[in-house]
Amino acid sequence: MSINRSPAVAPRRVDDAPTLRALAHPIRLALLEALSRREPLDATEAAEMIGETPSACSFHFRMLAKYGLVEDAGGGTGRRRPWRRASPAGFSFPAASDDAAAGLAADALSGVLWGRYLDRARAVLARRPLLAAEQEAVTSAGETVAYVNPAEAAQFLAELQALMGRYQDRLADQSLRPADAMALELLLFTYPLDAVPPGA
Repeated sequence: MSINRSPAVAPRRVDDAPTLRALAHPIRLALLEALSRREPLDATEAAEMIGETPSACSFHFRMLAKYGLVEDAGGGTGRRRPWRRASPAGFSFPAASDDAAAGLAADALSGVLWGRYLDRARAVLARRPLLAAEQEAVTSAGETVAYVNPAEAAQFLAELQALMGRYQDRLADQSLRPADAMALELLLFTYPLDAVPPGA
C-alpha cells in the first residue's frame, strides 16, 4: 500500500515492525496528512488543523522524528519548532512479511488507514447536501466491476495509479499549486470479488 504516492519520486519503503507500529496511530497519520497539505508546521499550527492539543502534536511529531518520518524544518524560535516530512513522496509498506512482528504491525497500520479513509468518505458523503456548489460538483462515489485477466488487471491498476498521481508533484512542492487549488482526496480500492467473504 502506498500513501501520497508520487510518480516522480519513490515513496519511502517502511517494512520494519517498530516503524510500522509508530505509523499505526491516528494522530501521527493525521500529522503526516496535515504536512502534505501545508508545511512546515509547528505543534500549535498542526493542532488547529487536526483538532488535537499542541502538547499531543508535539509528542507525536517527536515520535515521527524518532523513526525518520518527519524532520526539523529549521527556523524555529523559542518553543516554536517547525516540522516537515522527511519523504515528500510519502511511504509504502508491504501487505505481508516474512517477519511475523512486521506482518502484524502492517495489518494494524492497514486497518487504521482504511478506517480513516472510509470514515472520512462517509462523513463527507453524509454532508453532501450542505457542501458549496464547487465542492459538491467534485464529490462523487462510484462502483463498477471489470472482468479482466491477471495481466489486464495489473495494467489497469497501473493506469489508474498513474492517473491518480498526475498532480502528486504538488504534494512535495507547494509552489506548484495553483492559487485556487483545493485538496482533493482520491481513494482507490481494487480487489477481486472472489476474495470478499460470503455475506460481506
